[in-house]
Amino acid sequence: MRKLSTILRKAKKAVQDFDLVEALQSEITHELSSNHFQDFESGALGNFVVEWDSSQSQDVVLRRKCKTGEEVAVSALLGPVSLESAVSGLSAPVPSGRETGDGMFPRDVLMKICVKKPGLRSVLQFDCEIYKKGSNGSGFNINNAYYLQSSVGPVISSSVYRGPIFSDLEPRLQDAFKDYLVSKGIGESLTNFLLLHLHEKEHGQYVNWLKELKSFVTDVE
Repeated sequence: MRKLSTILRKAKKAVQDFDLVEALQSEITHELSSNHFQDFESGALGNFVVEWDSSQSQDVVLRRKCKTGEEVAVSALLGPVSLESAVSGLSAPVPSGRETGDGMFPRDVLMKICVKKPGLRSVLQFDCEIYKKGSNGSGFNINNAYYLQSSVGPVISSSVYRGPIFSDLEPRLQDAFKDYLVSKGIGESLTNFLLLHLHEKEHGQYVNWLKELKSFVTDVE
């Protein structure tokens, strides 16, 4: 009786594993056959070069040196899934021009930009967000702007004044800051590139994760 019970447990496990393998393979096949981003303009790096883009990481780091000698560094990664993308049909206020509900890009891109003048240790830092707009384009908003002065110690004191809330600035000044970043190469072509590249990168990592799971499940001990 004990032997029969062991056989039944093994048989049940085999059936469960087989169902899981089938489900994993179905998902892999679906993801490989789907081109989620085929209709989106790919964009370009412009004068930026890739400094970091590991296939195992979630982020990408770009850098360029302007003709004026200024150095511009951009780091970007996908933000959380937006509520309007997660819940179909949800009506929520979004920035002007932002397109929602199409499912192509369920996540915005969080982008940090640092601008450094030659010969100075102080840095201008902007915390931004890239979003899809229209049928084939992207835009970005500035959430925060900081002037970080050079510090003798390794950490800038939290008591140092970092500036006002960006949205509280006079609208003309907000627009001027955005124009400043555009002049440093943060245009639509670059934001298109980052939006597409980071979603494609995550998609590739997801497919690899599925394949590794399938290999683990089917591995014979």
